[in-house]
Amino acid sequence: MGKLYDILHNNKQKLAILIDPDKTNTESDLVQLVSKIKLLHPTFIFVGGSTVDQDDLKKCIAEIKKSTTIPVIIFPGSHLQVNEQADGILFLSLLSGRNPDYLIGHQVESAPHLRNMDIETIATAYLLIDGGKSSSVSYVSQTSPIPADQIKIAVNTAIAGEMLGFSCVFMDAGSGALQPISNEMIRKVKENISVPLIVGGGVRSLENLEGAYASGADLVVIGNKVEEDIDFLLDLKNYFSSSDL
Repeated sequence: MGKLYDILHNNKQKLAILIDPDKTNTESDLVQLVSKIKLLHPTFIFVGGSTVDQDDLKKCIAEIKKSTTIPVIIFPGSHLQVNEQADGILFLSLLSGRNPDYLIGHQVESAPHLRNMDIETIATAYLLIDGGKSSSVSYVSQTSPIPADQIKIAVNTAIAGEMLGFSCVFMDAGSGALQPISNEMIRKVKENISVPLIVGGGVRSLENLEGAYASGADLVVIGNKVEEDIDFLLDLKNYFSSSDL
Protein backbone atom coordinates (compact mmCIF):
# COMPACT_ATOMS: atom_id res chain seq x y z
CA MET A 1 0.00 0.00 0.00
CA GLY A 2 1.08 3.60 -0.56
CA LYS A 3 1.47 6.70 1.57
CA LEU A 4 -2.04 8.03 0.94
CA TYR A 5 -3.58 4.69 1.83
CA ASP A 6 -1.58 4.65 5.07
CA ILE A 7 -3.09 8.03 5.96
CA LEU A 8 -6.55 6.76 5.05
CA HIS A 9 -6.02 3.71 7.26
CA ASN A 10 -4.95 5.52 10.44
CA ASN A 11 -7.37 5.93 13.33
CA LYS A 12 -7.76 9.71 13.15
CA GLN A 13 -10.89 11.52 11.98
CA LYS A 14 -10.14 12.53 8.41
CA LEU A 15 -11.79 15.05 6.11
CA ALA A 16 -11.74 15.53 2.34
CA ILE A 17 -13.09 18.56 0.50
CA LEU A 18 -14.42 17.78 -2.97
CA ILE A 19 -13.88 20.26 -5.80
CA ASP A 20 -15.88 19.70 -8.98
CA PRO A 21 -14.20 21.71 -11.78
CA ASP A 22 -17.57 22.00 -13.52
CA LYS A 23 -18.86 24.01 -10.55
CA THR A 24 -16.00 26.51 -10.37
CA ASN A 25 -16.94 28.83 -13.21
CA THR A 26 -13.74 30.87 -13.36
CA GLU A 27 -10.12 30.65 -12.26
CA SER A 28 -10.90 33.36 -9.71
CA ASP A 29 -13.67 31.20 -8.22
CA LEU A 30 -11.25 28.32 -7.85
CA VAL A 31 -8.56 30.48 -6.25
CA GLN A 32 -11.05 31.78 -3.70
CA LEU A 33 -12.29 28.26 -2.95
CA VAL A 34 -8.77 26.92 -2.46
CA SER A 35 -8.03 29.83 -0.11
CA LYS A 36 -11.01 28.81 2.02
CA ILE A 37 -9.97 25.17 1.99
CA LYS A 38 -6.45 26.08 3.10
CA LEU A 39 -7.90 27.70 6.22
CA LEU A 40 -9.44 24.36 7.10
CA HIS A 41 -6.45 22.26 5.96
CA PRO A 42 -8.30 18.98 5.37
CA THR A 43 -6.57 15.64 5.05
CA PHE A 44 -7.19 15.51 1.29
CA ILE A 45 -8.63 17.54 -1.56
CA PHE A 46 -10.69 15.40 -3.93
CA VAL A 47 -11.06 16.64 -7.51
CA GLY A 48 -13.53 15.27 -10.04
CA GLY A 49 -17.11 15.02 -11.19
CA SER A 50 -19.40 13.04 -13.43
CA THR A 51 -18.87 15.13 -16.58
CA VAL A 52 -15.49 16.86 -16.11
CA ASP A 53 -13.26 16.90 -19.19
CA GLN A 54 -9.49 16.38 -19.21
CA ASP A 55 -8.49 19.99 -19.75
CA ASP A 56 -10.66 21.32 -16.92
CA LEU A 57 -9.34 18.60 -14.59
CA LYS A 58 -5.76 19.43 -15.51
CA LYS A 59 -6.22 23.17 -14.97
CA CYS A 60 -7.99 22.63 -11.66
CA ILE A 61 -5.31 20.35 -10.24
CA ALA A 62 -2.53 22.66 -11.44
CA GLU A 63 -4.15 25.65 -9.71
CA ILE A 64 -4.56 23.72 -6.46
CA LYS A 65 -0.97 22.45 -6.51
CA LYS A 66 0.31 26.01 -6.96
CA SER A 67 -0.78 27.10 -3.53
CA THR A 68 -1.07 24.12 -1.21
CA THR A 69 0.70 20.91 -0.23
CA ILE A 70 -2.54 19.19 0.77
CA PRO A 71 -2.63 15.85 -1.12
CA VAL A 72 -4.85 15.97 -4.19
CA ILE A 73 -6.76 12.80 -5.03
CA ILE A 74 -8.78 12.38 -8.22
CA PHE A 75 -12.37 11.24 -7.71
CA PRO A 76 -13.00 10.20 -11.32
CA GLY A 77 -16.24 10.11 -13.24
CA SER A 78 -14.74 8.42 -16.30
CA HIS A 79 -11.51 6.96 -17.69
CA LEU A 80 -10.61 10.40 -19.08
CA GLN A 81 -10.21 11.86 -15.60
CA VAL A 82 -6.59 10.94 -14.97
CA ASN A 83 -3.73 13.37 -14.50
CA GLU A 84 -0.17 12.84 -13.29
CA GLN A 85 -0.12 16.13 -11.35
CA ALA A 86 -2.38 14.54 -8.73
CA ASP A 87 -0.98 12.65 -5.76
CA GLY A 88 -3.44 9.80 -6.08
CA ILE A 89 -6.65 8.53 -7.61
CA LEU A 90 -9.58 6.57 -6.25
CA PHE A 91 -9.62 3.67 -8.70
CA LEU A 92 -13.37 3.25 -8.45
CA SER A 93 -15.65 0.38 -9.37
CA LEU A 94 -19.37 1.18 -9.05
CA LEU A 95 -20.43 -1.99 -7.24
CA SER A 96 -23.91 -0.72 -6.41
CA GLY A 97 -24.79 -0.67 -10.11
CA ARG A 98 -24.76 -3.29 -12.83
CA ASN A 99 -23.40 -1.22 -15.70
CA PRO A 100 -20.26 -3.03 -16.91
CA ASP A 101 -18.72 0.23 -18.13
CA TYR A 102 -18.57 1.50 -14.55
CA LEU A 103 -17.77 -1.86 -13.00
CA ILE A 104 -14.70 -2.52 -15.16
CA GLY A 105 -14.88 -0.77 -18.56
CA HIS A 106 -13.51 2.65 -17.61
CA GLN A 107 -10.89 0.99 -15.42
CA VAL A 108 -9.55 -1.02 -18.37
CA GLU A 109 -9.34 2.17 -20.44
CA SER A 110 -7.44 4.13 -17.79
CA ALA A 111 -5.21 1.39 -16.34
CA PRO A 112 -2.34 1.56 -18.91
CA HIS A 113 -2.17 5.35 -18.58
CA LEU A 114 -2.11 5.21 -14.78
CA ARG A 115 0.58 2.53 -14.85
CA ASN A 116 2.88 5.02 -16.59
CA MET A 117 2.15 7.84 -14.14
CA ASP A 118 3.76 8.52 -10.77
CA ILE A 119 0.40 8.44 -9.00
CA GLU A 120 -0.94 6.27 -6.18
CA THR A 121 -4.00 4.22 -7.08
CA ILE A 122 -6.43 3.32 -4.31
CA ALA A 123 -8.74 0.46 -5.32
CA THR A 124 -12.16 1.63 -4.15
CA ALA A 125 -15.49 -0.17 -3.94
CA TYR A 126 -17.96 2.62 -4.76
CA LEU A 127 -21.52 2.38 -3.46
CA LEU A 128 -24.07 4.98 -4.52
CA ILE A 129 -26.76 5.43 -1.85
CA ASP A 130 -30.08 7.20 -2.40
CA GLY A 131 -29.82 10.70 -0.95
CA GLY A 132 -33.38 11.75 -1.76
CA LYS A 133 -32.49 13.35 -5.08
CA SER A 134 -31.44 11.98 -8.46
CA SER A 135 -27.68 12.42 -8.71
CA SER A 136 -25.48 13.09 -11.69
CA VAL A 137 -23.59 9.86 -10.98
CA SER A 138 -26.80 7.85 -11.22
CA TYR A 139 -27.80 9.61 -14.44
CA VAL A 140 -24.44 9.34 -16.18
CA SER A 141 -23.79 5.75 -15.12
CA GLN A 142 -27.40 4.74 -15.83
CA THR A 143 -27.57 2.89 -12.52
CA SER A 144 -29.92 3.05 -9.55
CA PRO A 145 -28.59 3.85 -6.08
CA ILE A 146 -29.07 1.50 -3.16
CA PRO A 147 -32.28 2.59 -1.37
CA ALA A 148 -31.55 4.49 1.84
CA ASP A 149 -33.43 1.95 3.96
CA GLN A 150 -31.86 -1.15 2.42
CA ILE A 151 -29.04 -1.54 4.91
CA LYS A 152 -28.53 -5.24 4.26
CA ILE A 153 -27.92 -4.61 0.56
CA ALA A 154 -25.32 -1.96 1.41
CA VAL A 155 -23.64 -4.24 3.93
CA ASN A 156 -23.51 -7.20 1.57
CA THR A 157 -22.18 -5.05 -1.28
CA ALA A 158 -19.46 -3.63 0.96
CA ILE A 159 -18.50 -7.13 2.14
CA ALA A 160 -18.29 -8.27 -1.49
CA GLY A 161 -16.04 -5.30 -2.28
CA GLU A 162 -13.63 -6.21 0.51
CA MET A 163 -13.65 -9.88 -0.50
CA LEU A 164 -12.87 -8.87 -4.09
CA GLY A 165 -9.75 -7.13 -2.79
CA PHE A 166 -10.72 -3.45 -2.79
CA SER A 167 -8.63 -1.32 -0.43
CA CYS A 168 -11.53 0.78 0.85
CA VAL A 169 -15.28 1.30 0.56
CA PHE A 170 -16.83 4.64 -0.44
CA MET A 171 -20.52 5.16 0.29
CA ASP A 172 -21.80 8.27 -1.48
CA ALA A 173 -25.24 9.89 -1.42
CA GLY A 174 -24.17 12.04 -4.38
CA SER A 175 -23.74 15.73 -5.04
CA GLY A 176 -26.62 17.84 -3.76
CA ALA A 177 -28.13 14.99 -1.71
CA LEU A 178 -31.09 16.10 0.35
CA GLN A 179 -30.08 13.87 3.23
CA PRO A 180 -26.86 12.16 4.23
CA ILE A 181 -26.38 8.42 4.54
CA SER A 182 -27.98 7.26 7.79
CA ASN A 183 -25.80 6.65 10.80
CA GLU A 184 -27.33 3.19 11.09
CA MET A 185 -26.21 2.24 7.57
CA ILE A 186 -22.72 3.62 8.20
CA ARG A 187 -22.46 1.71 11.46
CA LYS A 188 -23.68 -1.60 10.03
CA VAL A 189 -21.35 -1.39 7.04
CA LYS A 190 -18.36 -0.50 9.21
CA GLU A 191 -19.09 -3.37 11.58
CA ASN A 192 -18.85 -5.80 8.68
CA ILE A 193 -15.67 -4.65 6.91
CA SER A 194 -12.07 -4.19 8.00
CA VAL A 195 -10.99 -1.75 5.28
CA PRO A 196 -11.35 2.05 5.60
CA LEU A 197 -14.83 3.50 5.03
CA ILE A 198 -15.30 6.79 3.16
CA VAL A 199 -18.66 8.55 3.47
CA GLY A 200 -19.91 11.49 1.40
CA GLY A 201 -22.98 13.29 0.12
CA GLY A 202 -25.46 15.38 2.06
CA VAL A 203 -23.08 16.27 4.92
CA ARG A 204 -24.20 19.83 5.54
CA SER A 205 -23.87 20.30 9.30
CA LEU A 206 -21.59 19.46 12.21
CA GLU A 207 -24.30 17.11 13.45
CA ASN A 208 -24.09 15.17 10.16
CA LEU A 209 -20.30 15.10 10.40
CA GLU A 210 -20.16 13.99 14.01
CA GLY A 211 -22.81 11.33 13.38
CA ALA A 212 -20.80 9.87 10.49
CA TYR A 213 -17.60 9.73 12.54
CA ALA A 214 -19.35 8.27 15.58
CA SER A 215 -20.87 5.59 13.36
CA GLY A 216 -17.52 4.50 11.97
CA ALA A 217 -16.62 6.66 8.97
CA ASP A 218 -12.85 6.91 8.58
CA LEU A 219 -13.02 9.77 6.08
CA VAL A 220 -15.92 12.17 5.46
CA VAL A 221 -16.19 14.02 2.14
CA ILE A 222 -17.82 17.46 1.98
CA GLY A 223 -18.54 19.28 -1.26
CA ASN A 224 -19.97 22.65 -2.19
CA LYS A 225 -21.43 23.41 1.25
CA VAL A 226 -18.00 24.73 2.24
CA GLU A 227 -18.03 27.18 -0.66
CA GLU A 228 -21.64 28.25 -0.12
CA ASP A 229 -21.58 28.76 3.64
CA ILE A 230 -18.68 30.55 5.33
CA ASP A 231 -20.23 29.86 8.74
CA PHE A 232 -20.08 26.13 8.08
CA LEU A 233 -16.43 26.48 7.05
CA LEU A 234 -15.65 28.27 10.32
CA ASP A 235 -17.59 25.65 12.29
CA LEU A 236 -15.49 22.94 10.67
CA LYS A 237 -12.28 24.85 11.39
CA ASN A 238 -13.23 25.14 15.05
CA TYR A 239 -14.24 21.49 15.22
CA PHE A 240 -10.89 20.31 13.92
CA SER A 241 -8.80 22.93 15.70
CA SER A 242 -7.66 20.37 18.27
CA SER A 243 -7.25 17.58 15.72
CA ASP A 244 -4.19 16.75 13.67
CA LEU A 245 -5.77 16.35 10.25
